[in-house]
Amino acid sequence: MKQKMLLAAALAAIPLAAVAQTGLTPEQIVAARQSAYALSAADFIQLKAQADAGADVHGLAFPSRVLARWAHTLPSLFPAGTNLPNSKALPTVWSDRAGFEARAAAYAAAATAMAEAAQSGDRAVFLTRWAAVRQTCSDCHETYRSPD
Repeated sequence: MKQKMLLAAALAAIPLAAVAQTGLTPEQIVAARQSAYALSAADFIQLKAQADAGADVHGLAFPSRVLARWAHTLPSLFPAGTNLPNSKALPTVWSDRAGFEARAAAYAAAATAMAEAAQSGDRAVFLTRWAAVRQTCSDCHETYRSPD
């Protein structure tokens, strides 16, 4: 289980920010960001599961840092022209770009704070910051992502 989490974390760390500059098609960009979202969700869920199961949260520092790194690259995966029918991104991602980037920055800040808590080894602070990251996800999805 831990190896799968580390693999997901490592894959999410791939510098996807450069995707839009590689000449990929909009379909490929959407597929890349959807895959990155799935990997980050798997990482995020495992962080909580391991902390709840009593794992040393200091050992969760690496996957937490990877999640924070992903959070910082997130806006770059939404270039103009990638609002395709199979994308769950709402048009507000592009029409309210400043708001979207502000929500992404809040997510990145919360994820960075969670990574710092993991590094410190403080389980209570880690779990509090995990909840803060979750809230930033919900806040963004409420405005910028279509419901499932």
